[in-house]
Amino acid sequence: MFHLAEKHGKISIHVHPNGSIQVDAPADARDSEIKAAVLKRARWIVDHVEDANNRLKHILPREYVSGESHYYLGRRYLLKVLPVSGNKQSVKLLRGKLQVESASPNADRIRLLLDEWYRSRAADVLYSRLEAVSEAVPWLYVTPSMKLLTMKKQWGSCSASGKIILNPRLIKAPRECIDYVITHEICHLREHNHSRRFYRELDQLLPNWRSIKGRLDGMAEAILAR
Repeated sequence: MFHLAEKHGKISIHVHPNGSIQVDAPADARDSEIKAAVLKRARWIVDHVEDANNRLKHILPREYVSGESHYYLGRRYLLKVLPVSGNKQSVKLLRGKLQVESASPNADRIRLLLDEWYRSRAADVLYSRLEAVSEAVPWLYVTPSMKLLTMKKQWGSCSASGKIILNPRLIKAPRECIDYVITHEICHLREHNHSRRFYRELDQLLPNWRSIKGRLDGMAEAILAR
């Protein structure tokens, strides 16, 4: 998940990059316990919501025109839009640029072509990384099934049936960040919540996950800007 988080006992408080707040609590937690946890972290919450709002002010909406920069696997590529005749259209990485050919330079059309290209690349690359990460997990004998799902507040999740769900926009992040998200979700195959045992498992599989998560969190707004 791309957020900042604080724990108060078994209650976790998250501030997402868009400034929204999420509180996770056990099903048996009393309302008074949840309220106390939120009040105790009130200053932390306010500070990070303000930080998120300030960052968002400097992120302009994309116009999908030549010269913009777009991410792919952690690298920034300049967008080059080329008009072509007829129904020919394509997206490809060429000489350090993300080149889009389209009969229409309409921003919505260019965005759609890019979204389709990113999703196609995500289907291949993210599954390839899922296979590679799965092979390195000593207690995992079969690569989990994968589903792509565009999410506003999560990089990934793990379903009750054991399916790994990944945000296709993750294809814009560096490979080590992709591997971190996949490892995080694989750990949920053993521990379905963010318990101490979950973090012990994550520490064993990826000891430097905190620094990688910090890198991903720092890139989130730029990667997700539309």
